[in-house]
Amino acid sequence: MRKVIFLLCLCHAASAVTHSLKYFLTGSTGVPNFPEFVIVGLVDEVQIIHYDSNTRRDVPKQEWMNNVTEDYPQFWDWETELSKFYQQLFKVSIEDVKQRLNQTGDVHIFQKMVGCEWDDEIEEVKGYEQYGYDGEDFISFDLETETWVAPKQQAVITKHKWDKDKAWIARLKHFLTQRCPDYLKNFVNYGRSVLLRTELPSVSLLQKTPSSPVSCHATGFYPDIAALFWRKDGEDLHEDVDLGEILPNHDGTFQMSVDVKLSSAEDWRRYDCVFQLSGVKDDLVTRLDKAVIRTNEEKPTDMTVPIIAAVVVLALVLIAVIGVVIYKKKNARCPPSPVNNAEVLEELNPGS
Repeated sequence: MRKVIFLLCLCHAASAVTHSLKYFLTGSTGVPNFPEFVIVGLVDEVQIIHYDSNTRRDVPKQEWMNNVTEDYPQFWDWETELSKFYQQLFKVSIEDVKQRLNQTGDVHIFQKMVGCEWDDEIEEVKGYEQYGYDGEDFISFDLETETWVAPKQQAVITKHKWDKDKAWIARLKHFLTQRCPDYLKNFVNYGRSVLLRTELPSVSLLQKTPSSPVSCHATGFYPDIAALFWRKDGEDLHEDVDLGEILPNHDGTFQMSVDVKLSSAEDWRRYDCVFQLSGVKDDLVTRLDKAVIRTNEEKPTDMTVPIIAAVVVLALVLIAVIGVVIYKKKNARCPPSPVNNAEVLEELNPGS
């Protein structure tokens, strides 16, 4: 069933792409050698902005993000001012939640994830805003009902307070469904040569031991809307296969693997590994050949270097965004609009 759903999503994505703008704001206490506040902004899972409490300055993470000043000359000053404001707000918020939970010192993480998604074919827009504390959901905004949802009892007080502020809810709805998508469309246009490109992967056949499953590993592809599966005699396999998650590489591309369990008595030449990528018409097919399978018994080759490097870089990325919880719903914070700073702060942080 997972395979069927995945392929349906791929077929839809071939004609339309859903773009996203997401901001992850993380405040922490008790984490040694790590900034107490970090902001990471992403477009289509590509990091575009970074801020932390050590540097106290928003900086672009992609060269094409410098083009934003053509439309908004003071953009980076606005972003920096907002980030400094959130840094102070999060410091207060952590202490407030700690008091509600009757906690003292130790390590604690407070997060905000805000953002929007835009389907470039049907022009459908979705917006999200969600908060987390110590790796668990704390409170989130339901755009359909225009109310706040509090999964934890300690957040009920906040829910009631925020639900009463109808003016703020109206501004938040406008922000998530109108202004955020406008910025997202601009950012996608700035980085279209990167964000709208397609790159096919290199595919390798791997096996730990002669009795282990055979793994088909594809790395270096973009975008991350892709499918990888096994076929036998031209028919898709659904039994004895294990599909892994799509993981990021250090260079902005992606990798994934799919394993298949085979009997040594079978004719392995009847099997093919098939890779499909959104925006690319032809499949990339790799015939299963025992002679080209790489195993642990071989010396490391150049093909293993990107895999090892990707794992190392992924670990560093996870450390860099410590405390960031990946929710089922995507969320992000949009940049400020070109209005005066007082209005920006009031809109994004009512009642603060």
